[in-house]
Amino acid sequence: MTQISRRTFALGTVAATTLAACGNGIGGAGAAVIDSRVDSTLNHMYATYPGTRDLANKASGMLVMPVITQAGLGVGGSFGRGALRIGETTVDYYSAASASAGLQVGGQQFSSVLFFMTPEALTDFRRASGWAVGANVEYALNDTGESLRAETTTSLAPVIAVVFAQAGFRAGATIEGTKYTRIIP
Repeated sequence: MTQISRRTFALGTVAATTLAACGNGIGGAGAAVIDSRVDSTLNHMYATYPGTRDLANKASGMLVMPVITQAGLGVGGSFGRGALRIGETTVDYYSAASASAGLQVGGQQFSSVLFFMTPEALTDFRRASGWAVGANVEYALNDTGESLRAETTTSLAPVIAVVFAQAGFRAGATIEGTKYTRIIP
């Protein structure tokens, strides 16, 4: 196993952050822009995976991240901005960020929606100063595009993640290890 120097880590982090900034509104995305992107993302998800509408109707809230950009070359990272919706109303805005190190190369963008299936899961998320995705998240959809119906997913899971609309060259698209932080756009 090779050692990663601080300089290599710093350069990789800067490069990954710069690449991750492309196309997801860093620095210029106000509330109206984020809300517009969230609406478009939800419309695309509902049209492509009709069963997600039922899932949304059963959820206590949804965190919609229209574009998360991942990039890496040895070290990598991801970034995106989105909105927490309860019903049809945006109640907060969040950023999603992660960092990684290891054998990796490439970049990609994807959309994700976290469905908070219990009021407790939603409350825990909103009370946290920074919430990291962990083992309590059930992935309901992968990049093969299989159909999703609310009754076929584990309804007891407190949080269900739907990852879709991947574009780019990188192995896998996950949100595991991503930290979500409340922002003011």
